Amino acid sequence: MPDTSLLEFFDSPSDTPFLIEHVNEEFTSVCPKTGHPDFGTITLRYQPAAVCVELKSLKMYFQSFRNEGIFYEAVTNQIRDDLAATMSPDWLQVITDWKGRGGIRSRITAEHGDVPLHR
Repeated sequence: MPDTSLLEFFDSPSDTPFLIEHVNEEFTSVCPKTGHPDFGTITLRYQPAAVCVELKSLKMYFQSFRNEGIFYEAVTNQIRDDLAATMSPDWLQVITDWKGRGGIRSRITAEHGDVPLHR
């Protein structure tokens, strides 16, 4: 399972709402049906409440999926649930864009919280 203990946080530098976007272009996991690697881009957008996620720890957390047999939809929802539980952001969105296989590309979106002031 993905390791949330890898995630580290720092205090938000502002009490005024703002939007953060991080993009991981080198995400990998494993298809549980075929055992083949899945390659995707993860876009994390969030409006922090009290804390922000530290980038190296986010990278390590994403890498903990590398050998997981997990469907695209489960990856997206797992990341959303883990980050919502550990950061408690005002709003969070996870978008996963998967490389094509068999002529089909997939994009999955999962959100948590109220719609942010800046979208």
